[in-house]
This record gives sequence, structure tokens and C-alpha cells, in this order.
Amino acid sequence: MNDDEHVRHSQAEEAQIEVNEVEKARLEAANSLRQAERVRDLVLQALDGRPFKLRVSTILDLNRCAIEGLNGYAGNFRPAGVAIGKSAHEPPGGHLVPELVEEMCDYVNDNWMDKSAVHLASFVMWRLNWIHPFVDGNGRTSRAVSYLVLCAREGMLLPGTETIPEQIVANRTPYYGALEAADTKYKAANSFTPDMVEEMEALMGGMLAQQLKSAFDRATGTTN
Repeated sequence: MNDDEHVRHSQAEEAQIEVNEVEKARLEAANSLRQAERVRDLVLQALDGRPFKLRVSTILDLNRCAIEGLNGYAGNFRPAGVAIGKSAHEPPGGHLVPELVEEMCDYVNDNWMDKSAVHLASFVMWRLNWIHPFVDGNGRTSRAVSYLVLCAREGMLLPGTETIPEQIVANRTPYYGALEAADTKYKAANSFTPDMVEEMEALMGGMLAQQLKSAFDRATGTTN
């Protein structure tokens, strides 16, 4: 898989669709492009004057884009429990997933003007991974939703050729570390406070700066 499942693989009751390795690679590549295009369309809709709200249906749609043709649960919440390989975090039971995702959306929508774009995107990145609502594609979906929130909150399609999701895929270690840091804080407190995602905010802020710098370098003809 081309996701964090390389290390933090979801171990759940799966409904994988049997395809050969060549077809699987083709589908994963096509799905990745389709998911990115869907994020772009959603941001453009927000720029077209439609008030942005993070909705459960949007999250389901972005998961469907990620794993359609690869898993029978594409675009649906997992029906049962799940474990994450090489992680101390134990995601909540499947029966709690819909309510938890709704609460996550409520946090973003209720704090849309009061919290920064980086904070809201960081919260989504961590919380969706923490809930782990899908049988497969949790990492891909969390990165897509987080980037959607970041762009929509900033009111633009952020420029730069190496986007934040692409940077994470290129080097997952800091991303895992930020997720685990927030998991540990949340487990100790058993309730969320904004400072719990400060490591993720620092990571996201640095990656945003790198993405925007790439746009600046391209516009000015600057080379490293």
C-alpha cells in the first residue's frame, strides 16, 4: 500500500478486492489523482462563495476516492474494531466512529474563525487518524481532509509543487512522531485541549513554509 500502512497498517476486518499488483498500482495512482482533484474542486467551491462546512459526507467521499476498486468498504465507516500496527494507540470501537467524526467536524466548523488554519488542519490530521474510521486509506483520507481544511480556511489553493501531503509521503517519520505525541497527551488527559496538537502544528507550519517557498523559488527563478 502507498499509505502510512507501510508502518502503521490498519489491521481490521477487510473486504479487499482481489486485483493483481499491476492493476493495484494503477488503481492507487489513479485514485490518488482523483482524490487530489476532488480536494481542488471542493476548495474552488468554497472560493465561489459557498460557505465552507466540514461535513461527514465529504470525508466519506474522499475515502471513496482513495480506495475505490481496492476495498469493498470504500466510502464507508469500518463496521468493527481496528488495530494499528506499530502504534500504541487503540482506536475506538466501530460503533463510536460516526459520532466521533461528527464531533470532529463540529470542532472545525465551530472554531472556523477563531482558530488558525494550521491549527484546524493539524487537529483534523491527528483526530481523523486517532478515530481511524476506515478499514483502509485512513492516512490518505486524513491528509486530504486536513489539506482541504487548510486551503479552505486560507481562502486559496495554496501554491507550490511539493504540497504538504506530498511532503508527508516523502518522509513519514516526523508525521508519525507528531501523531504519537498528540495520542500520548490525549490519553493522559482523556479530553482535548488545543495544545495537544502543537507538535503537529509545528510540523505543518514548517511544511507549509517549504511548499510556499517552492512557489516563490519557481516564480523568481531561484535555484538551490
